Amino acid sequence: MTPPPQSVRIVEVGPRDGLQNEKEIVSVETKVAFINLLSETGMKTIEAGAFVSPKWVPQMADTDKVYAAISKKTGVSYPVLVPNDRGMESAVAAGVKEIAVFAAASETFSRKNINCSIAESLERFKPVMAAAKKHGIKVRGYVSCVLGCPYEGEIAPAAVVKVAKALHDMGCYEISLGDTIGTGTPEKTRVLLQAVKKEIPLAALAVHFHDTYGHALANIRVALEEGIAVVDSSVSGLGGCPYAKGASGNVATEAVLHMLDGMGIEAGVDAKKLAAAGKFISEALGRRS
Repeated sequence: MTPPPQSVRIVEVGPRDGLQNEKEIVSVETKVAFINLLSETGMKTIEAGAFVSPKWVPQMADTDKVYAAISKKTGVSYPVLVPNDRGMESAVAAGVKEIAVFAAASETFSRKNINCSIAESLERFKPVMAAAKKHGIKVRGYVSCVLGCPYEGEIAPAAVVKVAKALHDMGCYEISLGDTIGTGTPEKTRVLLQAVKKEIPLAALAVHFHDTYGHALANIRVALEEGIAVVDSSVSGLGGCPYAKGASGNVATEAVLHMLDGMGIEAGVDAKKLAAAGKFISEALGRRS
């Protein structure tokens, strides 16, 4: 077991992963105001949207307008999700400085989610990575279904390692391991992370847990004990995957921050300002924070 980190970087995924599954379209103005509030909390990484097909994810159709309108704070990164070279063209045109690409550890989920095999999805990223290098754009990688798949059930750690290593070798500076349907347990989380750490530097790893069965905070604690210092979360627990039936929201950033504070781990995030951002978007969506 590695000593827990003294500080953790929280990656706020609310404006993208948190909103992508909302049925009612959230206005550009609301998204911009939401991201601007998050920018004042001390967060260093805030997902701003996704350049994906509006046919499949209509909530993200206005990402170019949102990205252009947000007040970009010095020292804060605003990555956008990019699935292919067409999305990359949009990202370059928008002037983004960081993107994220995504692959799955499950073949069936990959086909249901992006209509291609894992190998084909990785092949699609080659021109994206080349364009990112050309334009000086940082690339983060996501791996979905690392602790379970809605179609295949349990996923072997070796399958996760293979995809994560491919993304890292391709040039992703950081790999976020996603428990997409929230079925992971602390024990399984530890086994997975110990396997991945053998192939990928600890400093290049992050975790992304959904809280379907209430295990997210316990799993994050295991990740901290394994030395991981980057945690994805969503203010007010917003989110869910449109291609994973039954997947509940992401772990709430407020809960992660509270746990880190109790462990004496610094996150550099103002809890009151974070609560204000959560209250704002919850009211905009017509629900309790």
